[in-house]
Amino acid sequence: MKLADKVALVTGGARGLGRAYVLHLARLGADVVINDVDLNAAQEYDEELSAESVAAEVEALGRRGLGIESDVTDKAAVEAMMQEIIETFGQIDILVNNAGGMLHPPPNHSAATAPPDHYNYIMDINLTGTVFCCQAAAPHMQAAGSGKIVNVASQAGLWSGRNAGGMAYKVAKAGVIQYTRVLAAELGPHNIHVNSIAPGYVLSSRAVAQGRNSPEVRDHLLQDIPLGRLGMPEDCAKVVEFLVTDLSDYVTGQCIPVCGGYVAF
Repeated sequence: MKLADKVALVTGGARGLGRAYVLHLARLGADVVINDVDLNAAQEYDEELSAESVAAEVEALGRRGLGIESDVTDKAAVEAMMQEIIETFGQIDILVNNAGGMLHPPPNHSAATAPPDHYNYIMDINLTGTVFCCQAAAPHMQAAGSGKIVNVASQAGLWSGRNAGGMAYKVAKAGVIQYTRVLAAELGPHNIHVNSIAPGYVLSSRAVAQGRNSPEVRDHLLQDIPLGRLGMPEDCAKVVEFLVTDLSDYVTGQCIPVCGGYVAF
């Protein structure tokens, strides 16, 4: 129970990778707040829960769970969410900024052609929401003299993919990585650790629904993954564990790829 008496917030926690982080943190002893723009998001991709909600899954593990449905791109909503967490639990020790994704791509989403409305949308849900949540949590962590923040970036933020597609997502996730470094420099003197992870090709429920685990797609991707398999949500959750426990007490401002070696070769 490495995280006994700790309170964690996971954004985008109602399904997929976010849900994996929620349940992993709860198994480590944390009380967990699940934020999502739709707390029933698992239904969209037929992701089966073991209880009526992710918060109920947390409670089945013997920890307190709280679901808060709000949009992280709305600063006032984020501040209200943080106030509810403090009023309910009295503290915030861990923040995992997972909300985001490469959603609703238009036909033209290259570096030279991306339409402004989609660009702004992708930047907001991936980068701006991360900034808002960090800004809401920081004063409470500073007052406590400790805290662990993990921002979820992507392989897309580390390299171009050798093409111009998905520009807004790539730039937003690169921004998450750089914001992590800048915030780590600011909050380090307060004993607050800020790091990020960059998942590679992971079999989340959405990725599976979109065909990532089909034989033809899987075989193509495996050619570039030295460990010879696609990732599972729990692979990322284990790295989050490292970053929110005392195992990483001398690590801050870093981005850890979780990709089976994809980014290094």
